[in-house]
Formats: sequence, structure tokens, C-alpha cells
Amino acid sequence: MKHIPRTLWIGGVIVGAICILAILGPWITPFDPDAFSVRERLQPPSALHWFGTDEFGRDVFSRVLAGAHDSLAIGFGATAISLAIGVPLGMISAFRRGWTEEVIMRGVDLMISLPPVLLGLLILAVTEPSLWKTILAVGLVYVPIMTRVSRAVALGLLAEDFVEAARARGEGGFHILAREILPNAWPPLIVETSLRITFAILLGSALSFLGLGPQPPASEWGLMIAESRPFISEAPWIGLAPGLCLCLLLIAVNVVGEGLRDLLDPRLRGRGHG
Repeated sequence: MKHIPRTLWIGGVIVGAICILAILGPWITPFDPDAFSVRERLQPPSALHWFGTDEFGRDVFSRVLAGAHDSLAIGFGATAISLAIGVPLGMISAFRRGWTEEVIMRGVDLMISLPPVLLGLLILAVTEPSLWKTILAVGLVYVPIMTRVSRAVALGLLAEDFVEAARARGEGGFHILAREILPNAWPPLIVETSLRITFAILLGSALSFLGLGPQPPASEWGLMIAESRPFISEAPWIGLAPGLCLCLLLIAVNVVGEGLRDLLDPRLRGRGHG
């Protein structure tokens, strides 16, 4: 049994805790995250309001808990979309070659040439913003990268002896892709997936910050940071709380990715650690 790297344990515990809080958020928030209270507006952190209150008197801690669901939904949902589309395209382009590969990869090159935020803006600007549209847009943004990664992995595996043996047995293309290539491609794809989750959460928060994600009174962390800008001097805790939670989540997911890399590639184990 492989030794599980410490980074994987630490990152996994933090990500798991945030996921549990996101699931239980609606039932454990001490206050209604959308309830206004003019008398309690802009109160600093205290024993009653751990993260303070915002300009409408809403409890920031309750809103951070409620908003964890949206931020995680964007990260995991968008990554699932990019995997579902990008991996088959990459595998097919590597296996079929010829004009099929040219069509797929030229389309990928065109999409990669656009900055992710700009591509996300182009996708979302034509429709009314919402959470599921943000998930779809972010997922489509990272399809080209997943296509490239899966194609590179598949090209390396196609040169292996077990693939040649499958061809010699007369196995069809679908069988080779599904039974020979894909099962052996999952280690690098899992590592890439963990990185994509990080970038998806960050891009989703950036789009929400620009007003193209979930709309008020939603408590998505990027939106909360955007709404805190007019009060950055008077009540910095409004944006600081979701900002720190976002940073903690991103760091934890990155640590999980590093741990998975060490676990799946023993040659890299221990590098980068003091």
C-alpha cells in the first residue's frame, strides 16, 4: 500500500471540512444569511457576530457559510464539465489523427488564444447571469486545456506495448480507448483535475466579482468581495472574511493536487518540501 503524503492528508482534511460546512451551511448558520437588520449594520466582529455584519446588518459569518456552496459548486461543477467534454475530445484526437485531430486541435488552439476571463465574459455576456450559467461558462473555458492534456497522455500511452497487443488481437478503436487507454490515463488526469478545480473556483469568483455570476442577494464569495468595496475602509471585515476563506480553499485544493502528484508519481515524492 502506498504511503499517503502528508500534504494530501492536510489538504484533504481542509477541503473535506469546507465541503461539509457547505453542505450543512443552511442548517448551521446562526442567523438568516439574507435577513436585514438596520440597527446592527456595519458592526465589527464580536462574540455575537463572529465575522461582523455588512451594510444591511446581515451576519457575515452566516453568509460565508451559505456562500461556500456556490463557490464549491462552481469549482467542482465546471471541472466536471471540462472533463466530460475535454477528455473524450483529447482521446479521440490522439487515436484518430488525420483531419479529425486537425479540426479538434485547431478549435482548441483558437479557444486557448483567448484569456480565460475574456472567454468567460464572452460566454456570459449574451445571457442573464446566474449560478448554473457561470458553472457552464467556466467549464467551457477549461475544455481546451483538458483536451490538450488528455491528448498528450493518450499519445504517450498509444506507443505502449499493451496497446499494440490489443491491436494485434483485433480489438476495435472504442475498446482500446475505453479498456486500455483511459484506465491508464487517470493518474495524470486526476492531478490535472485538482488544478482545474483551483482555477475554476478562482475564475468563477472573478466573474462574480465582475457581476457576471450569481446575483444579489446570493452570498457567493466573489460577489461578497465585490459588494464590500464601498466599505473597505469603514468595515474591512465584510470583504476580508470571504477573501480569506477563498484563499484557504484555493491553497487547500492546491495542496491536495501536490499530494496526489507525489502519491501517483513516486519519483516526485518529497520534492519541494523542507
